[in-house]
Amino acid sequence: MKHLTAAMAAGAIALATCASADTQGVSDDEVVIGSVNDLSGIFAAVGVPAVNGANMRFEEANAAGGVHGRNIRFVVEDNGYQIPRAMQGYNKLLNKDRVFAMLLSLGTPMNTAGFKLLDPKGIPNVGPLSAARQMLQDPMDNKFVGFSSYWDQVQAGVTYLAGEFGSEEICSMYIPSDFGKEISDSAKDVAATLGLAFSGETTHKPDELDFVGSLTKLKAAECDVVVLALGVRQGITVVGTAKKLGWTDVKFLNTSAGFLEPVAMVPGGVTDGLFASAGWVDLYSRAADPVPGKFIADYKAKYDQPASGFAMLGYSAADTLVRALEAAGPDLTHEGFIAAMESLDYMDELTDAQISYSASDHQGADEVVISVVENGGWKLVSRQ
Repeated sequence: MKHLTAAMAAGAIALATCASADTQGVSDDEVVIGSVNDLSGIFAAVGVPAVNGANMRFEEANAAGGVHGRNIRFVVEDNGYQIPRAMQGYNKLLNKDRVFAMLLSLGTPMNTAGFKLLDPKGIPNVGPLSAARQMLQDPMDNKFVGFSSYWDQVQAGVTYLAGEFGSEEICSMYIPSDFGKEISDSAKDVAATLGLAFSGETTHKPDELDFVGSLTKLKAAECDVVVLALGVRQGITVVGTAKKLGWTDVKFLNTSAGFLEPVAMVPGGVTDGLFASAGWVDLYSRAADPVPGKFIADYKAKYDQPASGFAMLGYSAADTLVRALEAAGPDLTHEGFIAAMESLDYMDELTDAQISYSASDHQGADEVVISVVENGGWKLVSRQ
């Protein structure tokens, strides 16, 4: 009987080892993680620091011996915020690099296009740099997001501004992609829900930088709140141009896509008064706290540049993935990793958010945080 039991145990180990060996992107000493990110386009100010932050966390894990003896290799392809380049990146990562999972891929249209390649293979997509609701579209089992959606951020932001300032006329300026459409549609929806008017909208190309005509149109429509779904530089230009035109009695509202330190730090107070509704608290407003303070110092030491909120999100998303790899055990499969993701429930001291997943809930944190630019930084005004 002892011989039989030993033989059965050996067989079970052999089967488990075979399962790991047959899993794409997994070997005895390595697991390969991919990302299709924006390192050179209109959202490079998001993608570059996020990738840097993720690399910091993976280097820490590898320096400690990896996860169950496997080093993490992070392969990043630049999409330049263009779908054709994104698809080239997905094809390379899936078929040449044979990645186990995707992390921090940037762009709503790029992610949704990539799902057509990821879903048939069951490749997990973790922490995409998009807060669109499509990031959890069916089939949902291989998709995990970190924070609240653009839709929920706009709902909370417009409700706050209407309550605080008596805003009655809601408008939007957006790139006509899945990203922009969700934000504009949410603005229309919350206006109707609150009994407010949706008074106007303008659409813009991703590289457009002259907004005088559009702002003149929206000013004539007497907009009280303008919800933005534009590139980072575009959002700054819009707010600055409005001030030059003398339009100062309007509130501009960004989502997490524009919730960046450089936006708040534009010289001359150009963006003072700009609101943002996001899923986390600004990093520098918590610089005196031990965990954010250490991250800011470590990032500066490694990259010789200031950390940002998206560097923080990159590190946090990579940490979530490392936790799931640890929980999945040494015999790593996609099924085991997904089950491990669904078991995570912890306080992320870096982002000041409770991260919790389950089989029926693949959104890590639910809170919406509303901030305003004041004196060159983001000031927290509401947590909902």
